[in-house]
Amino acid sequence: MPYRYRVIALLIMTACSQRAVADHVATTANEQDSTMTIGGIVVTGNRSSSLPARSILSSVDVIGKEAIENQTVQNSWQLFSRAPGVMLTEYRMGTSTGKFSFRGFNGEGEINAVKLLIDGIPSNSNDGNMPYLDMIMPLDIEAIEVVRGTNDPRYGLHNIAGNANVVTRIGGNYTTARASYGSFNTRELQTAMGIEKDGFSQNYFAAVQEYDGYRAHSDSRKHSVAGKWFYDSSDGRLRTGLIARHYRQDAQEAGYLTYDQARAHPRQSMPHNSTDGGERELNQLSLHLDWAINDRWFLSNKVYLNTMDDQRWVRFSIMNPNQQERLLRENHTGLLSTLTWRPNIEHLGLHSLAVESGLSAEWQNNENYRYTTNARQRLSATRNQHYAFDTYGVYLQAVIRPTAKLKIVPAYRVDRVEGDFRNVLTGTTADVQDYGAIRQPKLSAVYNFSEHYSAYGNWGRSFQVGIGAATYKTNPLAPDLKPSINEGWELGLKFQPTHWMDGRIAAWEQKANNEARRILGGSSNDSENIGETLRQGIDFQANLRPTEKLDIWANLSVQRSEITKPGNTELSNKGNEIDHVPRQIYGLGADYRVLPTLKLSAWGNGQGDYYLERSNTWGKYGGYFLLNLSAAWQVQKNISLELQVRNLMDRYYEYAYYDTDYAQTLHSPGEGRGVYASLRLDI
Repeated sequence: MPYRYRVIALLIMTACSQRAVADHVATTANEQDSTMTIGGIVVTGNRSSSLPARSILSSVDVIGKEAIENQTVQNSWQLFSRAPGVMLTEYRMGTSTGKFSFRGFNGEGEINAVKLLIDGIPSNSNDGNMPYLDMIMPLDIEAIEVVRGTNDPRYGLHNIAGNANVVTRIGGNYTTARASYGSFNTRELQTAMGIEKDGFSQNYFAAVQEYDGYRAHSDSRKHSVAGKWFYDSSDGRLRTGLIARHYRQDAQEAGYLTYDQARAHPRQSMPHNSTDGGERELNQLSLHLDWAINDRWFLSNKVYLNTMDDQRWVRFSIMNPNQQERLLRENHTGLLSTLTWRPNIEHLGLHSLAVESGLSAEWQNNENYRYTTNARQRLSATRNQHYAFDTYGVYLQAVIRPTAKLKIVPAYRVDRVEGDFRNVLTGTTADVQDYGAIRQPKLSAVYNFSEHYSAYGNWGRSFQVGIGAATYKTNPLAPDLKPSINEGWELGLKFQPTHWMDGRIAAWEQKANNEARRILGGSSNDSENIGETLRQGIDFQANLRPTEKLDIWANLSVQRSEITKPGNTELSNKGNEIDHVPRQIYGLGADYRVLPTLKLSAWGNGQGDYYLERSNTWGKYGGYFLLNLSAAWQVQKNISLELQVRNLMDRYYEYAYYDTDYAQTLHSPGEGRGVYASLRLDI
C-alpha cells in the first residue's frame, strides 16, 4: 500500500473509532474468572469500557507494582520471573540481553511466540523479538499482564502462544526517585513524576543505568525517558492522550566461551571478542482517544509509531576468522480499533452480554544489513535487504452469561499479510507469500461452582508466518507457503477454599503444522521448516496468606515439547524434543512484614536442563535454581531503604547453544552473587 494511502487510512480510522488509553487492568481478589493476581490487588481503572483481558478466560496473570517497583534488575525481562510458567532466556550479550517465553516455546529468537505490548501498543520487532521492553523500568510500571493460550482474539501477529502487556503509570500526583548502587559497579537512578489537575494529567519518567558487568568486557550504559499527557472531559466520556518514549544503550559484549573456558574462569572474555558490542536506539510515539458514546456503545483507538536503529558487532567463535556487523533499521506505524456494545438484555433472558469488534493494521518498513568486519571496520557486505511487511486483522468476540454461574466467550479472528522484498546485493525482488485469509476461531468458557471454585476451558487457533526473507516468495517457481497454524486447548480450575489461599491448576496443549524457525546464523535471513510439533504441560500456582504479616507463593510448570512429524531433511528427529525447552519451570517465595515499616522477602526461581539442538545428541544444559533475598525499610513516611541479594548461594548457571558451523557448544555464564542497595524518596 503506497505511503499516502496509509496516512489517509490512519486519519480515517482515528476519526471513526478511538481506542483506549492503555489496557489498564482492573482486578480484585474475588473475581470469578481465570485471572490470578501476584503482588497485591491491582485496580488501575479500565476507563475504556473495552473488554478486559480477564474476559479471555485463559491463564491470565497480573503482576502488581508491589512485586515490581522495588526490584533491582539490569533488564526488564527479569521482572517476568514472578509470572508462573514463564521461562527466561539469558544471553547477556551487550544490547541482546535476553527475553521471556512460555508454553513450550524457547527464547532463541527462531520462533518468537509472544505478542509484547506496552500500554496496549504492539512492541515486537519484525522478527518478533522484544527490544522495546528495554525502554520500560520498574519505577514506571503499574502492572504486568500475561495471557497464555491460543484463545485471545485481540491480537494476530506473534500472538502464537499468548501475549504480555506492560502497563505504566498514567495519572496521579507523585514525585518519586530511586537511586541504586551494587555489585559489578552497578549504578542506577530512576525518577518519576505525576501531575493531575482539572482533568489534565502529566507523567514523566527518566532513568540512567551504568553497569560494568559480571564478566570482563561487558560494560553497559543506558538511558530512558518518557512523557505521557492525557485529558479527561468533565463528564468522563472522552479521554485523549499522547505517550512518547526514547531509549538508548551502548554496551560491550563479553562473547561466548567453550565448555572448559566457562568452567575454569566464567568471568573472562576472550581476546577475539575485544571489539564486540552494540548500540541501540528505540523510539515509541502513540496517540490515544477513548469515547463513551452512551451507556451502551464505546469507541476506542490507538495510533502508534515505533522506530528502531540497532547496530551490533559479534564474533561468536575464535574459529570464525572474521567479526560480523549486524545492522537493523525498522519503522512500524499502526493502529488498533475497537467497538464495544453492551446491549439491554431485559428481554433476552441472559444474565449479561457484551459484544466487541476490533481491527488492527500495521505497516512496516525494514532494512537489514550484515557486513564482514575486522575490529568494527567493514570488509565486505553479506546482506542488504529492504522489505515492507504489512498486516491487517479483524475480530469479533462476545461475552455471554446465560446465568450468573456460566460465562461463554466465542470469538473469531481473520488476518491477512501483504508486502514486498528487495535484495540489493542480488537485485532481486519478491512479493509476500500468498497466505490468504488466516482464519482463527476461538472459544472459551468458565463455570463458577461457588464463590470459591471456578472451572474454565478454552480452545483456539493462532498462526505463524515465515520469518525474515522466508515471508516472501523469493523463489517464484515454488508454490506459496501456507501459514503455520497452532491449535491449542486448556482446562483449568481456579480455587479459593479459604480467605487466605487461592490458586489455579491447568492442563494445556498446542499442536502446530508447518512450523518454521529462523536460521539465525545464515546470511540470507531465511527460515526452515521443522515440521509438525506438539507442546503440552500442566501448570500449578498458589498464593497463601496464613497471617496478616506473611505471604507465600509457589508455582510449577511441567511441560514437554516434541517434533511429531519432522521436515523432509530431518526425518531422524521424529519424537525428539525441541531445543532449549526445559521440562520444568518453577518458583517460590515469601514476604514477611516484621514491622509495619519493615518487609523481608525471599524467593527462588529455577528450571530444568534442555537440549541444545533438535537431534538431541549434544547433551543437556541450562538447569538452575537461584535464591534471592531482600529487605525494604520505610525509614520515614517518604524515605525508604532497600537491600537486595541476588543469587545468594553464588550458584553457577549459564545459557548455552550449539554452534552448527564448528560442531561445539558455546556458553554464556550468568551472574554470580550480587548485592544492591537502594534509596527511595517519595514526595
